[in-house]
Amino acid sequence: MLLRVRLTLPDRPGSLAQVTKVLGAAGADITQVTVLDRGAGAALDDITIFCPDSTPRQALAKSLEGVQGVHVEGVWTTREAPGTYPELEILKYITTAGDRALTTLVDSLPVLFSADWAATTADNRVLYASWRAPQELAVPEEMPARPTALTLEGGLHIIHAPLPPLALGLVLARSEGPAFHRIEVHRLTRILEIFLSLPATERSVARQLRK
Repeated sequence: MLLRVRLTLPDRPGSLAQVTKVLGAAGADITQVTVLDRGAGAALDDITIFCPDSTPRQALAKSLEGVQGVHVEGVWTTREAPGTYPELEILKYITTAGDRALTTLVDSLPVLFSADWAATTADNRVLYASWRAPQELAVPEEMPARPTALTLEGGLHIIHAPLPPLALGLVLARSEGPAFHRIEVHRLTRILEIFLSLPATERSVARQLRK
């Protein structure tokens, strides 16, 4: 299975090697490392690993925190294939999706962000949700001015984003792992900017809303 591990470690030579050693002892293979933040002598990394399905996540986190200076913020499942450029593939599909442009985007975002589900809203009602979304969705009533990361009561992490030209909102949710990082918020912002700039987007969404 693919797992995403977010951890803070000392920003000095040898620190990542110690983390790699612990992961190797647990039978995990590192497939990708993304540096989210660096400063004040520490780095915040997202590490994607492939490991046996039987690997206990809590034991893995405890082993990693046995390395001096390492703090694990979360371990959660991911479906994002490492070493690829999924945003480009999704945007390519969207340009030819016609009336399905919006639903294609919503169905794709959980994979792109190692999240559980995504949904679009209009007037505080759910317009469309991806297949893993629960029947009762937690949707904040107040629309933010820009994409914003929040943690709702109960521990659900979301990014709440406005889609001003369409008079819609978007919610991307993750129940496992840590809160969405500002780098993830920026990544989603850029994807939405490109999506909204596509010539057929507004027309295709308008047709869908009339159905």
